[in-house]
Amino acid sequence: MQSFDTDLFVIGGGSGGVRAARMAAQRGARVMMAEAGGTGGLGGTCVNVGCIPKKLYSYAAHYAESFEESHGFGWSATSPKLDWGKLKDNRRKEVSRLNGVYQKLLLGAGVQIINAHARLVDANTVEMTSTAEGHFETKRLRAKDILIATGGRPHVPDFPGKELVLTSNEIFDIDPFPARLMVVGGGYIACEFASIFNGLGAKVTQLYRGEQVLRGFDDDVRHFLAAEVIKKGIDLRLKADVASIRQTPEGLLVQLQNGNELCVDAVLYATGRLPNIANLGLEQAGVIQTGDGAVVVDEVYRSNVPSIYAVGDVTSRVQLTPVALAEAMVVVDHLYGPAAGKAPKQLSYEFIPTAVFTHPSIGTIGFSEAEARKEFAAISVYRSEFKALKHTLSGSAERTLMKLIVDSATDRVVGLHMVGADAGETVQGFAVAMKAGATKAIFDNTIGIHPTAAEEFVTMRDPVVNS
Repeated sequence: MQSFDTDLFVIGGGSGGVRAARMAAQRGARVMMAEAGGTGGLGGTCVNVGCIPKKLYSYAAHYAESFEESHGFGWSATSPKLDWGKLKDNRRKEVSRLNGVYQKLLLGAGVQIINAHARLVDANTVEMTSTAEGHFETKRLRAKDILIATGGRPHVPDFPGKELVLTSNEIFDIDPFPARLMVVGGGYIACEFASIFNGLGAKVTQLYRGEQVLRGFDDDVRHFLAAEVIKKGIDLRLKADVASIRQTPEGLLVQLQNGNELCVDAVLYATGRLPNIANLGLEQAGVIQTGDGAVVVDEVYRSNVPSIYAVGDVTSRVQLTPVALAEAMVVVDHLYGPAAGKAPKQLSYEFIPTAVFTHPSIGTIGFSEAEARKEFAAISVYRSEFKALKHTLSGSAERTLMKLIVDSATDRVVGLHMVGADAGETVQGFAVAMKAGATKAIFDNTIGIHPTAAEEFVTMRDPVVNS
């Protein structure tokens, strides 16, 4: 009979790993977790260099605009000045607090936390390497089951001057504040940071090699958002890419592939993320991976090696923190049974709501119009664009977009999209209704809250498209 040092060994202390470790321990399992601190501390990318600090900076970036808009409501004051150092210090304190919360939750549940890099030796053996008193210490132990939750990492392509750029891991602590920032990329991370630093006062140039930013989102959303950020001052350049970067006394000289040059203070690359699998020993343990290195898993997040599981960004399915949390619960329920009175957790990737914290922000759930046309025989599309009530006095030219996509055969709302203030907050509520299968008739029979922007979703009566 095999003996094991622990029931579950978790590699990675991000959102998925922490949730799985804590809940497994609460179910009575012996749990160990290795976290090497690659992104700063417990909580992974989301807490340390992702969702949380990015949203805090997004809040900060709105204040200059809000002060300006306040004049239309009768307020007068001198122009505010950003204390970049204070914002960074306050962010660090909050992130540190959250690191402590995660640690307290894990220790309280009985999880043993190991500050070390862990790698697979075989299906049940983990080797840990840590630095202590100036030398390396290596230790092996055996686990009945192993969960890989190492997340992802920013990817920067090779080109002359690559070593001069920043990624989303470093941009939060850039010093000094960049008066001129170039953002390269067209995904949600690039678009969010472009809006953030534009709002904080930098002159932002955003390059994207494609036809339009936010590939994969609804086309109306993509074009509408692009127009809005341009109005707010971002120099958005499509079909543009970097050829080389070199340091000069005046700053970073960026040579574009079309021959043009720009001089900036910093360049942020947000051109995608890859699974964080370096030195994990996946090949040695026989774990099958995709071409980009992602761990291939089944419906309970088990790899081809029965004792090895993986959740979150390292699987490259849906790279969202709440998805990693849900995946972790599927693993825990599968291994140790569901909580008392509950059915085993299952996860559907249909109708996952998401937000993009650009200025203005995006909230979306379900099918884009293009996807819906491929999926359903006929659809109806409802679309509304307007100036929000706030901006009738604020002086802002910002507009709001709302869009519904309906399956004509069932009347079910299968796509809901918004570009406007607090879009994520608005769409979260509608996500519940759509997950429950709400029809357009139910939307039409729902009384709106007046005056709000959200009421537009229940007052759109005439489709702009029937096909």
